[in-house]
Amino acid sequence: MNADGYIISCCSTCDLTREQIEALGVSYIPFHFTLDGKEYPDDLGESMSYEDFYAAMAHGSSTSTSQVSVGEYVDYFTGLLSSGRDVLHLSFSSGLSGSYSSAATAAETVGRNFPDQKIYVVDSLAASSGYGLFVDKLCELRDEGKSIEEVRDWAIANRQRLHHWFFSTDLTFYVKGGRVSKIEGVIGGVLSICPLLHVSREGKLVPVYKLRGKKRAIDKCVSMMVEHADGGTAYSGKCFICNSACLSDAEAVAAQVREKFPSVDGDIVINSIGTTIGSHTGPGTVALFFWGDERQD
Repeated sequence: MNADGYIISCCSTCDLTREQIEALGVSYIPFHFTLDGKEYPDDLGESMSYEDFYAAMAHGSSTSTSQVSVGEYVDYFTGLLSSGRDVLHLSFSSGLSGSYSSAATAAETVGRNFPDQKIYVVDSLAASSGYGLFVDKLCELRDEGKSIEEVRDWAIANRQRLHHWFFSTDLTFYVKGGRVSKIEGVIGGVLSICPLLHVSREGKLVPVYKLRGKKRAIDKCVSMMVEHADGGTAYSGKCFICNSACLSDAEAVAAQVREKFPSVDGDIVINSIGTTIGSHTGPGTVALFFWGDERQD
């Protein structure tokens, strides 16, 4: 934290680890998920390990999710502002959840009780560890001494440059969630179709390619980074990857990225997809995140 003394905040859907959250010095508020009728907080794998969660899904357990309510945000923001510091909350994409609207409403309400402090809510238009990569960048700017307004303005100006490219090898939970029809799911399974998707300018999930076979999906995912990353293969920013119970596939993507992008900043971070987003993807999804040109729909 810099001399300006403000708090950077996010939601659990940033899919960072507890250790990463603590190292960055950010606060987070958990979403909720239900497994076989029992509700849990999405608390970065503390209440339920990701291994147990995805094993349950693979064995047929039913899942659902719920976002953070306005009341929960009110209590959360009140606690943060009571520390005497200002707050910049980076929200989960409004294209995937109503959490941004709830957070903005709560911030307006709470702000009236703390007239001498600042609270800003920014729509990340991002998800999962891409959202986490965004949080990581804002913390870098904070640590460089940027003011809360400078960091807020950077976030708004650059959020369309954050790329998400991801593929799924198992369409079961896309069918259950209504994102893929039963017929498409059957055909996709027979033909080993792996859809490649990205996050649009509106922060929504958009299918871009239907690829036959996991190897083609991995190759195409990395080729999107070659095409869109800042500086192409000279990219020197950070790269995050996440996966839902398919670490070997994530490592295969990381190996290609290391080969094609020798100047990437630090080692590639590989995390698990958390329980909120994983409730909708199920096992078998890998996502690649980096900074690049502006998203195009």
